[in-house]
Amino acid sequence: MAEEEEESELSDKHKVEIAKWFLLNSPPGEIKYVAKDVKSILNNDDLYNEAASEAFPFYNKSHLISLQMANRSGDVLVSSFGELEGNAFLEPRTAQVAIVDHVKQVCTDVRPATDEELASAYVEEFRCNMDVEVLKYVEEAYPKGVCSVYCINGKDVEGPGSNFELAVVISAVRHSPQNFCNGSWSSVWNIEFKYDQQEVEVKGKMQVGAHYFEEGNVQLDAKHECKDTILFQAPEECAVAITSIIRHHETEYFASLEASYLNLSDSTFKDLRRKLPVTRTLFPWHNTLQFSLTRDISKELGIGK
Repeated sequence: MAEEEEESELSDKHKVEIAKWFLLNSPPGEIKYVAKDVKSILNNDDLYNEAASEAFPFYNKSHLISLQMANRSGDVLVSSFGELEGNAFLEPRTAQVAIVDHVKQVCTDVRPATDEELASAYVEEFRCNMDVEVLKYVEEAYPKGVCSVYCINGKDVEGPGSNFELAVVISAVRHSPQNFCNGSWSSVWNIEFKYDQQEVEVKGKMQVGAHYFEEGNVQLDAKHECKDTILFQAPEECAVAITSIIRHHETEYFASLEASYLNLSDSTFKDLRRKLPVTRTLFPWHNTLQFSLTRDISKELGIGK
């Protein structure tokens, strides 16, 4: 019996991998709660620290969390687009670099960005105009939203004649654990300026996540991709046109989600439940609006208002 127990005992490596899986699959805004339970179950600080040091950076970047900078000059998005060496992240709007403690999810220090870390004056004009327009849109559409615009290719381009690429990152969260629900919206827009073709290609990836855990566990994880093109224009005109595209596609996607969940009570709910529950009481199909996920998601994320 003792030999069987020894064989069934998980190795430290397997324990770390399992811990990482739980941490990485935490719902939006809930990794710290999951980490507390994982640490308690492992009951080994070394194993927990190993798992956390690997899981938290990936989680923070994939969920596009935002942190207040140490000098309180604004927020920095923890994104792979702005990632530098040594847990440093570029905040292009203020030309600063924030040093991040991933596990504690705080910004520990701030320094000015170097010239090598910033785009050329030519590309920066496009980036700045894009940032201004996207910021106005995000402030209107997402009450708790943050955004940033990065140059991800061709940052050394000095003038017309070469291609370059920007990335627009939008992140909005609404955490309400006291009400047993959390939600997030994120979108990433890759904008490729093709001078040789005199066009700008816009590719977007949108994701909505929500978690309801009052007397149950209901999660939403929806994704959508799209693309569009416009003519290559001056920086100001490009920024306005691209932001209009972003606004259109995000509004259209949310409307499609809303339409899908409005029909939820007439289709999915009926398929999931018994025709006559064990309580012998019929489900109130005539009053299913009280189970509206769309309304709750809209309220928590502040979207669609």
